[in-house]
Amino acid sequence: MLKKLLKNKLTIMGLIIIGTLLGTALLAPVIAPYPPTRINLAHRLTKPNRQHILGRDSLGRDILSRIIYGSRISIYVGFVTIGVSALLGFFFGAIAGLYGGWVDELIMRIVDILLAFPGILLAIALMAVLGPSLNNVILTLCLIGWVGYARLVRGQILFLRETEFILAAKALGISSFRIIFCHLLPNILGPLIVQATFGVAGSIVAEAGLSFLGLGVQPPTPSWGAMLNEGRSVILQAPHLTTFPGLAIMLVVLGFNFVGDGLRDAVDPKLKIF
Repeated sequence: MLKKLLKNKLTIMGLIIIGTLLGTALLAPVIAPYPPTRINLAHRLTKPNRQHILGRDSLGRDILSRIIYGSRISIYVGFVTIGVSALLGFFFGAIAGLYGGWVDELIMRIVDILLAFPGILLAIALMAVLGPSLNNVILTLCLIGWVGYARLVRGQILFLRETEFILAAKALGISSFRIIFCHLLPNILGPLIVQATFGVAGSIVAEAGLSFLGLGVQPPTPSWGAMLNEGRSVILQAPHLTTFPGLAIMLVVLGFNFVGDGLRDAVDPKLKIF
């Protein structure tokens, strides 16, 4: 699988983008040229120049520094949300698929109810109730994000539970807990990782959307979505305020999507489209 990944140029490009993002987030205090919250109203809306290669925003803050620090928010939200959502989805999906009956019906009907609402609208409604903050963004995205993993895991387990090695494990009296984590999990880990890779990109976009609407990370904490909202009113006068944060979001999402496509092709070559 590793050889297949390394032969895919788009996957390598995606890994480079993700690696750059992680390095930028970890080394933000070192590589950021200026503090992200330093205000200089005398030089507000300054266009890109030698001192500020991406320009300044409406409060005179360095845009490059804010994009660098904003990568921390995106990485934190993306990975924490997907980690929690995947764990919840695996737990409930495994229980539903393995036990079936009324347990399966109950869990799947809850999943159907959550999937009946558009994700972004449900997130906006939850954020309006919980209040805007970083922790509430993660909580909201986890509450609506686990359902996709639950359906994926349930479908895989419905197929695997009738195979010979699972029937043999049940006949030997092996506990359901051990069957799930020692026999089922290794066989569904590939599709789960692929789904999680695409999910990180979706979580980053969702966080940016909520912050753009003022329901996510609050000022003065730098967030790519909030930066887009700040530059919206002066987009004709200073287009660099929205151009560079938008490019950052686009590149990161492309990077995760490239890696997800490569993982999908490596896990199941039959899905590759020539």
